[in-house]
Amino acid sequence: MARTAGGLMDEPCELVAVADFDGWRAAARDLIVRRVPPGSVQWMAPGGGGDLFASASPEFPPSVPGPAAAPLPALRVPRELMALLQTASCYRAGDRWAFLYKVLWRWQQGQQEVMSMADEDGNRLQTMARAVRREEHDMHAYLRFRERPAGEGAPRFVAWFEPAHDVLPQVAQHFADRMGRATWLIATPDATVVWDGAALHATGALARSAADIEDAGEALWLTYYRSIFNPARLNPDVMHSHVRARFWKNMPEAALVPEMVSQAAAGARRVGQASAVGRRSGTTIPIAPEKAQPERQQPHTLDECRRCELWEHATQAVPGEGDRKARIMLVGEQPGDQEDLQGHPFVGPAGALLDSALAQAGVKRDSVYITNAVKHFKWEPRGKRRLHKTPAQKEILACRYWLEGELEQVAPQVVVALGSTALKAVLEDSYAALKDYMDAPMQHAGRWIIATYHPAYILRVPGAAEKARALAAMVEALRTAQALAEHGGLRAPR
Repeated sequence: MARTAGGLMDEPCELVAVADFDGWRAAARDLIVRRVPPGSVQWMAPGGGGDLFASASPEFPPSVPGPAAAPLPALRVPRELMALLQTASCYRAGDRWAFLYKVLWRWQQGQQEVMSMADEDGNRLQTMARAVRREEHDMHAYLRFRERPAGEGAPRFVAWFEPAHDVLPQVAQHFADRMGRATWLIATPDATVVWDGAALHATGALARSAADIEDAGEALWLTYYRSIFNPARLNPDVMHSHVRARFWKNMPEAALVPEMVSQAAAGARRVGQASAVGRRSGTTIPIAPEKAQPERQQPHTLDECRRCELWEHATQAVPGEGDRKARIMLVGEQPGDQEDLQGHPFVGPAGALLDSALAQAGVKRDSVYITNAVKHFKWEPRGKRRLHKTPAQKEILACRYWLEGELEQVAPQVVVALGSTALKAVLEDSYAALKDYMDAPMQHAGRWIIATYHPAYILRVPGAAEKARALAAMVEALRTAQALAEHGGLRAPR
């Protein structure tokens, strides 16, 4: 039974127990047909985790009516929404089944904005799906199989992983497609999947930790890892930015890292080689270690950044500039021709248009911080001119290191993403589309994100009317950013 805010009995509340997406899908179809609103359903998850191997169809499966029931109409859901619902169903949240039903209910009521990032529920749905996809990627990258002794039979390989979301079935299928007939087992705190060389088998938890998995070949791998370690090229900040902390504890090489970092800091970095290599016999040449050290780049210095190839053809790196404690940060795509030559962001024609838009919005340029997602100019020759070329995703990812540093140092309340490339960089989402985010501000990583056109787009868009419309949209976005910054930033999250 459902209760009102005053605690009195109101209307019957249906109790629905589901263990997996297929169970939720069948129950949701029945509830939708009977027009049961989300507030009248209490979803329960029985113990023991669900098996999500069955793939979703864009159409709900027909149910079997009782003897006196009329045939239920078929309900159709767009393939894109069904895929989002199934992916988001792997997100660990106590109210996930209730939330997914709320999204489905709203869609059936004609509220198609529920799939938009500008909508509160759509924002949460997309965020959940992105988190699940990232967890799948991380599990592909950081799961370590250990080989068992040949005489112990199947499985030949075993692995332990602690996923943040319920992605084991999808990841298991990934490895089944790639490891042929070699048998293996993946254990997690909640479930286990076994591949017998032909089929996948799911069961409950069979291991308590990585200590339950032994590997006779691990010592060989650690010996190899020590031998390839070069202390002269050690950069702990980059190392930790590439691999998040929670994955280190279950990676066999992680136990060696603190010792090797300590040795590098104590002087091994000077000789640029492992101590075992330095002990090899040979002719001794009297030379001070500091003189033997070759010149090396400093990864923390933007001017000497070599994280991608763009530096090779650029005049210089172009850092962000402005108020280092600004409430508003403007993020563009990359430096243009004039920016590359002068070393300052937004000083060419696009910069002049941005200055005009800021003035119309009542925002002073020296009160904001202005930067780009990519710090080097990417161009292609066209006669005697250098024409802008859109950065590739790998270049955006390489420069994310510097953008994160600016976001941390400036700590803006509002970030205005100027164009699609900037939006992808700010959201860390290569699939983000500008048109999906321009309707309203959204919250991300503790700050407001506002998406609008890049000034260069306004300069090249054909037609005076379209140009005026795009400029008006940019001015309105800047006014919104100013208003949000002046009124204290974010609301308390729900």
